[in-house]
Amino acid sequence: MCKTVLVVDDEIHIVYVVAIKLRNNGFNVITAENGEEAYELVKQEKPDLVVTDYQMPKMTGIELIEKLRQDEQTKQLPVIMLTARNFVIEDELKNNLNISECIGKPFSPKDLLHTIEDVLHEGAIVS
Repeated sequence: MCKTVLVVDDEIHIVYVVAIKLRNNGFNVITAENGEEAYELVKQEKPDLVVTDYQMPKMTGIELIEKLRQDEQTKQLPVIMLTARNFVIEDELKNNLNISECIGKPFSPKDLLHTIEDVLHEGAIVS
């Protein structure tokens, strides 16, 4: 079955590049430009994984993940966080919010694809 990934970033070129890479590798892709929009899409579309930017208008990536973790239906949803260069998310916060991976920008779309595949594969083994 084809997995669905929600890509959230206010930098549209990043969304575009990631979406093309994922679609070319057999994923369904839905996109959002901010955390608020992403939260609504998660509720409607029920993606298998979320790739979200940290810094966005309306709702940050951290606020989005906090909201997802408070909901019974989305608290286990795998999330990969994209962060600005040299921005570090503390391990404690990463663990508390159950963030699967943090990837710094700029990043390789190929490496992101492999990370997504790894996270989804690990989730398949556990459940």
